[in-house]
Amino acid sequence: MAYLYLAIAIVSEVVGTAALKASEEFTRLIPSLIVLGGYASAFYFLTLTLRTIPVGIAYALWAGIGIVLICVASWILYKQTLDTAAIIGVGLIAVGVVLINGFSTSINH
Repeated sequence: MAYLYLAIAIVSEVVGTAALKASEEFTRLIPSLIVLGGYASAFYFLTLTLRTIPVGIAYALWAGIGIVLICVASWILYKQTLDTAAIIGVGLIAVGVVLINGFSTSINH
């Protein structure tokens, strides 16, 4: 269940972050409510994740996967592109997530 909770936390955070731009500095009601709901859900499900996954590992996965997903979401929703250096950097973050999930003994697989 911990990984399901973590996945929900990640998706909720990505939805909230993607809605930040649409909220236009919290001047638009619906996107602002999506931001608040997304972050509230993200933090709630992250706390459930912490029952079994160490906080450092959970946060690394949450942040790393979230970064990759928000880059994809901003490209799709807002046509924001990344340059080569940014793509390489995000790729390295993704490699780090794979290493943690595949090889770390800090978490139960």
